Amino acid sequence: MKKKEFDFLLKEGEGYNLEFKETDSNLAKEICALANANGGKVLLGVTDDSKIKGINITNKFKSQITDLVRNFDPKFQITLEEVDNILIINVPEGTNKPYSVNGKFYLRYGPNSQQLSRNEIREFFLKEGLILWDEKENQNFDLEKDFSKEAFNNFIQKSNLTKILSKKELLQNLSLLKNNHLKNAGVLLFAKDIQKFFLKGIITCVLYEGTDKVNIIDKKDFTKDLYSNYSDAINYIKSKLNTRIIITGGPHQKKLELPEKALREALVNAIGHRDYNVQGAKVLVEISLDKVEITNPGGLVKGLKKEDFGKKSLSRNNLLFGLLQRIDLVEDIGSGIKRMRKLMKADGLEEPKFDFSEDWFTVTFKRPQLQKLGDRLGEKLGDNQKKIIELMKGDKHISIPQISKIIGISTTAVENNISKLKENGIVKRIGSAKAGYWEVKS
Repeated sequence: MKKKEFDFLLKEGEGYNLEFKETDSNLAKEICALANANGGKVLLGVTDDSKIKGINITNKFKSQITDLVRNFDPKFQITLEEVDNILIINVPEGTNKPYSVNGKFYLRYGPNSQQLSRNEIREFFLKEGLILWDEKENQNFDLEKDFSKEAFNNFIQKSNLTKILSKKELLQNLSLLKNNHLKNAGVLLFAKDIQKFFLKGIITCVLYEGTDKVNIIDKKDFTKDLYSNYSDAINYIKSKLNTRIIITGGPHQKKLELPEKALREALVNAIGHRDYNVQGAKVLVEISLDKVEITNPGGLVKGLKKEDFGKKSLSRNNLLFGLLQRIDLVEDIGSGIKRMRKLMKADGLEEPKFDFSEDWFTVTFKRPQLQKLGDRLGEKLGDNQKKIIELMKGDKHISIPQISKIIGISTTAVENNISKLKENGIVKRIGSAKAGYWEVKS
């Protein structure tokens, strides 16, 4: 291994395909987990925070390491390299999965190795396939014509990596190349136009009138690379939600009606955990007056029972999820469900609702129920005025012509009703008529 590649691995830090160990304690477990996943490397003599401690490397010690994997069931082989006093253990992806060590089965999940029962790991491999979708090579993707340099540079920056290696070497060390073809996980991250390869890779956001999800006010499809689609979808959600006034001992603060971190967690989980083998299905964000729902194809990952939901973690897209963690879209692996519940509870809101079947997974955030403005302000509001308020709550950027079309009254009638609402302090226009937005008193 070249010194610059070794330096890159140190800078890259631990992840789905890379493990740092200061000593050889529990080494067999880490090798077994990598073999059952996508393969990778173990750097022996390096701390978790990438500090070089070194290790005494002798021929006897290297033989002991090699003997470890000969005791796997079935037997396994590794290769060893040395850089100064660091031993690099190259772990290929296993061709006869699943492997066990001392009767225990391990699988790589993000930067961690998780123990599973034999039945759990067997069911996972049988039903999800020995080669997972995100790890398959994509022969239709052209690394020059279809590759987004902007998305790639953004990934490198967010991963805090330095470009000491070429693009091909970087992709290789991120385990994203196979036979000189980009794997599907890489296509999701670095495609200029994702729908050219996977229509199912896009994110669709829909805004409905009222609560029954019948009349669509607005709809957007986001079709770029994965991170851009994620960011655009989050911005879309935020633009359609209201803000709340938080009264504290100091100055009043404005806060999104639903915790942004919880929404981000739900969306990245939908992207990372979805079943990309389901043809034509996509991540769907639906915003109604009373709730926000985020749905992805694919229920619980095979190998996990319903009673394990929120307690155990397993992803059908391990490579992709590990890469999402590198750019800080994922925090502690497996804690997303607890974190969403905690964030909603901290804001005094109902906990999110999780529904899943064999084919779908949905998380629902109930929007805060505000008192009827007319009751609280002592005003009797007409039906059209109530409809206008409802539409403004659902879309603060809605235009007068749009309101006119939805309600079925003239633009003049809409303007007259809005004038009355303004006089009573119920609604307020922030900014210009063209670029501003509506604020509904809450």
